[in-house]
Amino acid sequence: MYLKTFILPSFASVVQRVYDVRMKRIFFITISLVICSIFAIAQQRPLLTDDVDITPSGSINFSIGVDFFQNAKFPVSGLKGELTRVGVINTRVGLSPNVELQVEGSLQNFLAVSSQGNSAIPLSNITNSSSDVGDFTVSTKIKLLNETKSRPAVGFKLGFQIPTTNQARGIGLNQINIFGNVLLQKRFGKKQKGDPAVNIFGNLGLGIFPAPTRTFTQNDMLLYGLAGIFRLNQRINVVSEINGRQNTRKGAAILGTESLSQFRIGTQIKASGLRFDTAAVIGLTKNSPKSGVIFGVTYQSPNIFKPAQ
Repeated sequence: MYLKTFILPSFASVVQRVYDVRMKRIFFITISLVICSIFAIAQQRPLLTDDVDITPSGSINFSIGVDFFQNAKFPVSGLKGELTRVGVINTRVGLSPNVELQVEGSLQNFLAVSSQGNSAIPLSNITNSSSDVGDFTVSTKIKLLNETKSRPAVGFKLGFQIPTTNQARGIGLNQINIFGNVLLQKRFGKKQKGDPAVNIFGNLGLGIFPAPTRTFTQNDMLLYGLAGIFRLNQRINVVSEINGRQNTRKGAAILGTESLSQFRIGTQIKASGLRFDTAAVIGLTKNSPKSGVIFGVTYQSPNIFKPAQ
């Protein structure tokens, strides 16, 4: 009787308290990770093309942005509409003087559906809109050669896309893509307090994209990018690029692996220890969004940890 009336309720109460404390800790850790990710840098935002520069060892670059695209197209699901990407993030961690780790993606994508054609995959109940977590990519960038007067800096980036999306929502394909890029970079012009007037960099590589609707089939796509940063003064840069992927198969591309390309032009403005950016986007292929505009902010931390030797 004593066990039933006192010991068992007390034991249950202790278990409940321990459970509540652990759940609070898990919740706190989860929120902390999300917040760290939210403040995460795209490669020289607002550009997609990678430079060769490496984040200083023990430092972290953080950025977050918002993208708006008009007439975005999703051939596999047959959806078209206005796409908003909220929390477009990238984290760059300097692991050594010539190696950095990157994690990038978007926290949430929202599509206002303007038209819906035939879908090659089963979809959930989609009417006027759809939303989904964006695709996340994990990659490593390695600086191989420093820039000289006669030679550009050379680097290499290898990574993979994690299947974080839900294909039934029609926005992502929920598949693993692997890619590798050779990176080149050269600076030109008179230096302003150590910074050259022009910074030109480009990427060329290969992406392996599985066919979303075919078994044991893939498309090996040519990846490319050419970008420039033009310094107006110590606070303001003008940036521009062409970036995309090209189908390498003869004839039409496999559904879901179409050629995509876009042109971006914008600005970077440094203020209060941050770098703010904005850019206009113009699609260059029929399956690219027609146009768009993006906004973001970037912060680079001081040295906050010492990498293992």
